[in-house]
Amino acid sequence: MKFSEHWLRTWVNPELNSEALAHLLTMSGLEVEEVESAAPAFDNVFVAEVLSTTKHPDADRLNVCSVNVGEAEPLQIVCGAPNVKPGLKVPCARIGANLPGDFKIKRAKVRGVESFGMLCSGDELGIPDGVDGLLVLPADAPVGTPLRDYLNLDDQLFTIKLTPNRADCLSIKGVAREVAALTGAVVNAGATPPVPPQADDRRGIHLVAGSACPRYVGRVIRNVNQAAPTPDWMKQRLVRAGLRPISAIVDVTNYVLLELGQPLHAFDHGKLQGDITVRFAREGERITLLNDKEIALDSDMLVIADDSGPVALAGIMGGAHSAVEAGATDVFLESAYFAPEAIAGRARRLGFSSDASHRFERGVDFGESRDAIERATRLILDLCGGEPGPVIEAVEPLPARPPVALRVSRVARVLGVALPEAHIVSILERLGLVVAADGDTLTVTPPSYRFDIQIEEDLIEEIARVYGYDNIPVGTSIARTSMLPQPGNARPKAALKHLLVARDYQEAVNYAFVEEQWEADFAGNSQPVKLLNPIASQMSVMRSTLFGGLVNSLKHNINRKQDRVRLFEMARVFHGKDAEQQPEKIAALAWGPREAEQWGIGRERVDFFDVKADIAALLAPRVASFERADHPALHPGRAATVLLDGQPIGVLGELHPKWVQAYELIHAPVLFELDVAALTKVDKARVDAVSKFQPVRRDLALIVDESRPAVEVQAVLQQTAASFVTEIALFDVYRGKGVAEEKKSLAFKVLMQDTHKTLTDEEVDAAVAKLIRQAEAAGATLRV
Repeated sequence: MKFSEHWLRTWVNPELNSEALAHLLTMSGLEVEEVESAAPAFDNVFVAEVLSTTKHPDADRLNVCSVNVGEAEPLQIVCGAPNVKPGLKVPCARIGANLPGDFKIKRAKVRGVESFGMLCSGDELGIPDGVDGLLVLPADAPVGTPLRDYLNLDDQLFTIKLTPNRADCLSIKGVAREVAALTGAVVNAGATPPVPPQADDRRGIHLVAGSACPRYVGRVIRNVNQAAPTPDWMKQRLVRAGLRPISAIVDVTNYVLLELGQPLHAFDHGKLQGDITVRFAREGERITLLNDKEIALDSDMLVIADDSGPVALAGIMGGAHSAVEAGATDVFLESAYFAPEAIAGRARRLGFSSDASHRFERGVDFGESRDAIERATRLILDLCGGEPGPVIEAVEPLPARPPVALRVSRVARVLGVALPEAHIVSILERLGLVVAADGDTLTVTPPSYRFDIQIEEDLIEEIARVYGYDNIPVGTSIARTSMLPQPGNARPKAALKHLLVARDYQEAVNYAFVEEQWEADFAGNSQPVKLLNPIASQMSVMRSTLFGGLVNSLKHNINRKQDRVRLFEMARVFHGKDAEQQPEKIAALAWGPREAEQWGIGRERVDFFDVKADIAALLAPRVASFERADHPALHPGRAATVLLDGQPIGVLGELHPKWVQAYELIHAPVLFELDVAALTKVDKARVDAVSKFQPVRRDLALIVDESRPAVEVQAVLQQTAASFVTEIALFDVYRGKGVAEEKKSLAFKVLMQDTHKTLTDEEVDAAVAKLIRQAEAAGATLRV
């Protein structure tokens, strides 16, 4: 939220300068992101009046002006602005003035005519006003007054970043309450007296969706003057809050929004048909909004409707059909409370946001609705005239603000500092909370605007921030600590990260909510878990794979000229809403050269087998097997299922060519994704004797069908191997002369070693013969 410090100080004026005030707000939880001046630095510029103008004798576009700057004699100034004329009040920079851009005003001759200053435009002073020419000041501007004082240009503009639970501070009134609670200063907020009706014009209100809109207040005001100008003081406050003045009626609703935090809307009373009904949209209904966007309404969208249909999207934006346009004389003013859950996410779904939706979806004070419409009515009458009708209000049960029990002893235990009960009560009452004491327990009832106070810890947090985090002493922990047991059949998740970091990967952290298209592309998931209130339209579903985030991170790195990328991520994926449907995965991506550039090696790209070795390192000492797989994210001929003890635990492969092209990657990365639960299980340590006898090696070359995986043949051999066979490993695959078509030769090394004796030739030959028989029984033949 952005606001003028000067406006805030009309409500509460603590004895703090701007810097101290910003620090106080930040330390209390209302983070001040930026403090900027309302105008850049300049000096010696005054309000002046143009007395007369004459054409410059040697320049058609210049005028020689006589200017009153509040001195005994007027100044002669040469001016080229197209809008200069006698009687105009304008800024005048006198000789010696320093203007923005390090521009100093000196006595000068312009085409032979002396000039003793400069009449200024808004752009030249750093306060653009959209006018081609001089900055025109009001006719009653006092001549000779320093311009910075007259326009309050030393004002500071605060931008605060609020957490979603502090919607009560999305207004000048809310921030003023906070400053008063923190400093003890008095809030100068006068009561809003009801505006007595001058006519009996009214419009009926019906709350069909009472739970979504439990309070709706409306009032008809007739015979308003739409052409009435918005006063400069109101325009200035709106502009400094980041809003553009439009017309008196609209400006009043925006002003009350900023002042009290209550969104308002004005309808053209003459365009409404029948009573006002607050309901959810019906199938097939459409509306054109004030931003000229026509939308099809969903059944969960709350609307304001008359007899003809929807006239506004409740809590978000009014409709174009019922807008107050030039020439309108009668308006219907609306002030309502909409439940946050009825508004949240709808604007983002439509691809835009508004100041009203920003507040309603976080929570608006339902106790402010009537005061806001009275305040807006008074401003409209003062600026535009008119005849107000009675305030019409429809009310359903409003949200409860149940009391919260607070133990004084609990405050001391949590904060580590013992505060007297009287001090705690004082802090809570300064925050507008109603406190009743009963021994050690305080019963605290929050006001209507503090919907975020629900449990005891909420109150302790309020006490801490008002008391001051800096005032809470830092003490040494005196808690007993003990080393937790480490099971021998498990390893911590951090060990997996350390292993990948040691293999040259870097950890990535991505959002769990992703673009819906990623789920279709990388997981083949047509029904992902959707978010009810996504933070952005492109982050609308929960991920069921980590591949999307890694590919997006790769593209981010490629766009920044990185030629070698190794990334991994450990996080949960979401196949459903239940806990067992949200397993934890670890995924990695490798792209670019196998090794970083250096003179001793080439620039070969990382491939499937490099990443397969990384998986082997993650699983060691357990050994995985791999089977050919089809996966929507991976190349159909370069992907495998990772099996551990015969059970699938993940996938490995090269990114599918169509996704390489779709995501504009230079070439394909290699990725894997594995179950963390499987990786954290390890076999208990076992001691084996180290043999002192020499190993014996035999090689077996077996001919099998081309389509038969080598891992399958290897598994057959291992099933019947003798107890002293220590390793069976594939070391060669041959196709060609001597091997029939559609066949291949697989060469395995067989290592044998006993821990108690040297193996005899008979034992070795018998073990090898057994392996050959088993292989032949499984369809393989010995190559001779």
